[in-house]
Amino acid sequence: MNFHAAGFFLIGRRFAIALIAAALLSPGRADATTIERVVSPGGIEAWLVREPAVPLISLQFAFLGGSNQDPEDKPGVATMAASLWKEGAGEFNAKKFQQALEDKAIELDFSVGRDHVQGSLLTLKENRDAAFNYIRLALTAPRFDATAVERVRAQKLSDVRRQSSNPRSLAVRRWWAAAFPRHPYGRPMSGTLDSIPHIGIDDLKSYTQRVLSRDTLKVAVVGDIDAETLRRLLDDTFGALPARAELQHVADVKPQRIGHQIFAQLNVPQSVLLFGGAGVARNDPDFMAAFVVNHILANGSSSRLYQELREKHGLVYAVSESLLWLEHASVLLGDTATRTEAASETIGMIKHEMQRMAESGPAEQELAEAKSLLKNSFVLGLDTSSKVAHLLVEMQLANLGIDYMERRPGLIEAVTLEDARWVAKWLFGSGLLVTMVGRSLGVASTETQ
Repeated sequence: MNFHAAGFFLIGRRFAIALIAAALLSPGRADATTIERVVSPGGIEAWLVREPAVPLISLQFAFLGGSNQDPEDKPGVATMAASLWKEGAGEFNAKKFQQALEDKAIELDFSVGRDHVQGSLLTLKENRDAAFNYIRLALTAPRFDATAVERVRAQKLSDVRRQSSNPRSLAVRRWWAAAFPRHPYGRPMSGTLDSIPHIGIDDLKSYTQRVLSRDTLKVAVVGDIDAETLRRLLDDTFGALPARAELQHVADVKPQRIGHQIFAQLNVPQSVLLFGGAGVARNDPDFMAAFVVNHILANGSSSRLYQELREKHGLVYAVSESLLWLEHASVLLGDTATRTEAASETIGMIKHEMQRMAESGPAEQELAEAKSLLKNSFVLGLDTSSKVAHLLVEMQLANLGIDYMERRPGLIEAVTLEDARWVAKWLFGSGLLVTMVGRSLGVASTETQ
């Protein structure tokens, strides 16, 4: 069966996955789906959700050590290495490797974050063994052929050049650089025009050998596969990786330069604003209260920021803000875009709404509506097997426990008005670091870059 034939399963697959997600969140149901903890003979663990109704398998996996493992003078190594893992491996050069994936309709990809490198696989059941073997080759025997390295290098340089004229990319880079100076989080993950030309094959091999290891590996599988088969494939696929990573130390850190506004000139129709500060750790007992309060302030069409900035004043098309939990920092970060002449007013209004939330907290009705929405809408985002598998990996990375989805509604419901108001005070009352990219009209800036 080729990939086009797999399209006939799309509707049934989405329906099956929706049932999986609903069952995972409904422990009292008779048909509740089980997340199985599967451990291979070699000690490799995976979380498995079986769905035999559709002959597809989704695999998601992650390793500790993303761009924070780049050499200080060579940001971009991790991103470049991950792009090359499927550009030739084992006996396959880049063209043959890509052709092999295409012939069997196998989707294989890698991505890099600040703390982790992640991989994803989607395959038909009939091509399962071949697909897992291609992952093995990509992780344990990447070729890093000179021609592939130079082609990817050219792509990365082109990406960075495009980012230099993209207002949001610039705002993101400036915010992280300002918030985390002299720290790996402050370096651009994709590298720079100065660093990328100096990334050598030895740098790519060193990163791969140091980071890809069994001790930090997290795996999740959703689809038509049984536990015994998965045990075998886990060892076949990941068993040859080094037992332990050799990660360089990364210090814990808090966002800096709170209270500053940083402006970067770019002649674009709209100004892009990034705003943020210190967040809350994922393992903090007050995390769920912070999550609920933050939703009230900044997420969705009923949020305070959306209602104030768009519905009442027409300053923005969209605005959002999220809690990010990293391995070594916790961040509250939001973004929006507005007319250049309205940038100063928009920044002022965001600060005002955050301060108002800090001083008074949410109303009782706001809290009740947010809790109901967050409990009931979660399943709607889990409409593919890949999304379910990705969530299971994220749960492992955050040490939430295999029963987290069963406990989640209760954790949300347990947030009291007193909890919410207390958390709002320290979460939103400490000020913001703001970066803006656009034309300077009407902007009060404490720094210009």
